[in-house]
This record gives sequence, structure tokens and C-alpha cells, in this order.
Amino acid sequence: MVLSSPAIALHSVRKSFRTVVAVDEASFDVQRGEILGLLGPNGAGKTTLLRLIMDIFRPDSGTIQVFGRHLLKEDKNRIGYLPEERGLYTRQKVQSVIEYLVQLKGVPRSQARTNAFQWLERLDMLKVKERRVQELSKGNQQKIQFIATVAAEPEILLLDEPFSGLDPVNARVLIEVIQGLAASGKTIVLSTHQMNLVESLCRRVFMIHHGRQVLYGDLEQIQREYSAKALFVRSNADYADCPFIEHTTANGRGTQILLKDNKQPRDLLSWLVEKGADVQSFECARTPLEDIFIKIVRQ
Repeated sequence: MVLSSPAIALHSVRKSFRTVVAVDEASFDVQRGEILGLLGPNGAGKTTLLRLIMDIFRPDSGTIQVFGRHLLKEDKNRIGYLPEERGLYTRQKVQSVIEYLVQLKGVPRSQARTNAFQWLERLDMLKVKERRVQELSKGNQQKIQFIATVAAEPEILLLDEPFSGLDPVNARVLIEVIQGLAASGKTIVLSTHQMNLVESLCRRVFMIHHGRQVLYGDLEQIQREYSAKALFVRSNADYADCPFIEHTTANGRGTQILLKDNKQPRDLLSWLVEKGADVQSFECARTPLEDIFIKIVRQ
């Protein structure tokens, strides 16, 4: 059986703007029907990567393949891009804006109208379809921008901070929609700072910092590797005196502790015994993606 090529594949991609290297030797792929988490602090190069995939920018070196080949002009309508910045005509009516943006992707007018109506209904936004975009809340504007991205039925979706401005209820609705799109075969690259949402949606992640890859692979495996250094401890010890600890976070279960790379749980346990601490519980814990993210960025 011949395996299909990835929907997106980057190999040793480099892009600079004058003296600033925005992307440096980035390599990753996204399989068809996958949601890949694209992570990194502000200015890391995430948006540049998305624009390279769309051929808005051209790489200085390296290769980018979309749909198994170098992106062709006629392929661009098969990609939907949700930018972090607002890209709506704020003085126009909601449904008209959606229909116009969908038609720009080559969808006939009658189909664009049908698609816009169906997506407005799906996201409970029919009640605002005749209102001007500028009259909507930030969260509802974000939902309209999302609808304008998906209503053209692209095969690849590049989503840059899609949950921006959404309350927890609407974020949950969008999560379910994105999961449904992936299940239907859509390929999704999700760029976001909200690590808990990445854990809900993505099986694999690509983390970039200063333009360079710092983490790439299966999320569950990554968390297992880092969890060897993560503990939940309940004791009366003063952890500020412990030389083995990277950082601590107090919560209702006790204290979450992340050990330094060259230390093991037995080192901390020995230290607690030596200090005569009253230890009520001592257990290994899965490291949240946010803690892994912070640790890597600090390094």
C-alpha cells in the first residue's frame, strides 16, 4: 500500500528579513486530517511560518510542499487562513462580508450565500447576520472571522490564535467545530498561546523559539519525558532552600515541583528526609504543556 504524502511538509526552511532571521532551519510535516499545534512565544516566527506555507513569503532556502508539491497558484483557494489580526470590513453587514470573502476563494455567489447561512446557524450567529461587523463584540467578531475562513470549505486551515477574545463557552464550541473539521479530513495548523487548548486538540506539536525548532513530536510522549521531572508533594518543607528544584507552583493538591534536568525524584526525597520534613504525599505528575513551554523558553 502506498502512503499518501503529508498535506504540508517543510524541510530546512530559512527566512530572514534584512538582518533578522525569522525562521531558521525549520522542518516539520502535517498529515491529512491532523491538527498540529504550532507553539512559541511572541516574535518566535509562528506567523512567518504560516505565511511561508501560503506562499505570501518565499523561503531563502529549504523546501515547502503543500498537497505533495510546490504550491501552485490554483492551490491557494484550497487553503483557509485565519490571521491573528482582524481582517473584516467593519462597516459592512456580517453576512455580506462572509459571502464576499468566500467568493474570493472561487466559490460561486449562490453557494457562498448558502455556506455563509449554514455556518452562521451552526455557530448561533444568525441573529447578527444583518448587523454591521463593528457593532459586534470582540468575541463575536472572532467567530465571524472564523466562519469567513471555513465557509469556503478549504482543505487546509491555518489558524492563528483562533480563540482570541472568546469566552470559555464559545471557546468550547470552537474546539468541537475544529475537532469535527479534522475528523472530516481537513488538515489544520493551530497557532496559539493557550496551552490547555493545544492539549485538548493536538496529538503533535512543533515549538519554535527565535526562529529555530526547540520541540517537535508526539505531545503525549513529550509530556512523559518531561514528567520524569514533575512531582506533586505535600509537606511542610521550605522548597526555597532546595538546590534540586527548577520551580514550584502551589495548588490545592499541594506543591507542583519541576526538578532540574540532572536531578531525579529520589534526590528530592532524600533531601526532604535529611531536612526532617513531614511528608504527607509524594507522587509523580504529568507536566502541563504550559510548564514545558515556559521551561524551554527560559532555557
